[in-house]
Amino acid sequence: MRNVTSSAAAGAEQLDPRRWTALGVCVAALFMTLLDVSIVTVALPSIGASTGAGPSQLQWVVSGYALAFGMVPIIGGRLGDDRGRKRMLLIGIAAFVVFSALVGLAPSPAVLIAARVLQGLAGGLVNPQVSGLVQQLFPLRERGKAFGLIGAAVGIATAAGPVVGGLLIALGGEQFGWRLCFLVNVPIGLAALVLCARLLPAQPRRDTRRPLDLPGATLLSLGVFGVLFPAVQFDADHDVRLALLLVPALAVLAGFVGWERGPGRRRGYPLVDLQLFRIRSFADGTGLALLFFCAYTGTPLVLALFLQEGLGFSPLQSGLAASSYAVGAALSAPIGGWLVPRLGQRLLVGALGLFTVGVAAAALVAGNLAGDAEPVTVALLMAPALLLAGLGGGSVVTPNQALSLAEVDVRGGSTAGGVLQTAQRFGNAIGAAIITAVFYASVTGAAGSGTGREADYGQAYAVSLVVSVVFAAAALVVAVRDVRRRPAPEPEPKPVAR
Repeated sequence: MRNVTSSAAAGAEQLDPRRWTALGVCVAALFMTLLDVSIVTVALPSIGASTGAGPSQLQWVVSGYALAFGMVPIIGGRLGDDRGRKRMLLIGIAAFVVFSALVGLAPSPAVLIAARVLQGLAGGLVNPQVSGLVQQLFPLRERGKAFGLIGAAVGIATAAGPVVGGLLIALGGEQFGWRLCFLVNVPIGLAALVLCARLLPAQPRRDTRRPLDLPGATLLSLGVFGVLFPAVQFDADHDVRLALLLVPALAVLAGFVGWERGPGRRRGYPLVDLQLFRIRSFADGTGLALLFFCAYTGTPLVLALFLQEGLGFSPLQSGLAASSYAVGAALSAPIGGWLVPRLGQRLLVGALGLFTVGVAAAALVAGNLAGDAEPVTVALLMAPALLLAGLGGGSVVTPNQALSLAEVDVRGGSTAGGVLQTAQRFGNAIGAAIITAVFYASVTGAAGSGTGREADYGQAYAVSLVVSVVFAAAALVVAVRDVRRRPAPEPEPKPVAR
């Protein structure tokens, strides 16, 4: 691997004056793919009533998208680095528009699930191109702010999904409203496609076009599928025996690493240059992302279960009650991006501490008040703790992404971004599976109704959040170790007046 620290100099030689406008369009496309993760949850009852889909089919409307979305980033990143990020982004957006239309017009559950899987593959192709384009278009001093806009989009999409879905369903009615949740992507995606084509510069071509490492891509896809499938299927079956599937999956991933180290490297075009993990900031950031996302995304999942199954909230009411978590993330992500050049890894330490305190406070409120206070009162008293957790979480995701990719060569930026996103997807799946398993184990034998049920579900929610706190504490250990290893960042030089 060539000098990885050359990225800042290479990326800052000539700055595109339209880079911030172009980033805004890219973020809009990214927002569209992320909104479809959360918007579908509120649409599931209408989908079932309209199409006749059963519980397992409805689960795969959610899980099929998440599974496909998590399988693509590394391969999509490599294609973007080798064949042009702009080209791959446009292909991803166009495919997402087509498959969104197919989802919205699906005549049966089978077509709906298949279209959701294809939609997830297209969304997974879009994401690594955006992180690669940030490295391509922005110098090191601006990347924190650029990633901050991406982080804000993540938080807003998470918060807005249930609310937007509820409004569209109310507008279109039970039979057609859920279709609007997906058809709305068509005009947004077409606008993003046209603007990206006009605003984004072409990526410099390589001297020679590298073929895709097909054996490596096959091994990686099988391994990632083997890790994600039991995690997402657990949401439907709650069968702990699914964990046994992780054994062959990890064996396949070990085979992938062996291939990339040996034959893949000798052929000259490995899917992932494993020298990336010799960059300490990238290796530490990837590990931190894996641990933190185990805590970050599992937390709102069990919150929805507590609010809906325990306190009797509707999906829309649940989304509104939980919105302070996502609003906090949306507010803090751009602020974190602005602060990361000044504070570096110290920002991650403070943010992880804030997240951990917020999650622990939410657990204490629910565990002590559910069943004794009115459900609305419990939700209102939890809101400040969830806001605190969201503020901390948003201040982790964006800075960690910027710091992890800071020393990576721009030419491999999309692949590195894909690796980081895959670590996040692994964290999502593993954390959600473990945290929900603890939750469902804790509600076994819960009261069927009334304040007894509210209290039992409050206790289960509190116990499951202990797992989230443990994962967050492990990520905090990684961040503290990194701070001790690194010197404090130097302040940015002020421009000299002429």
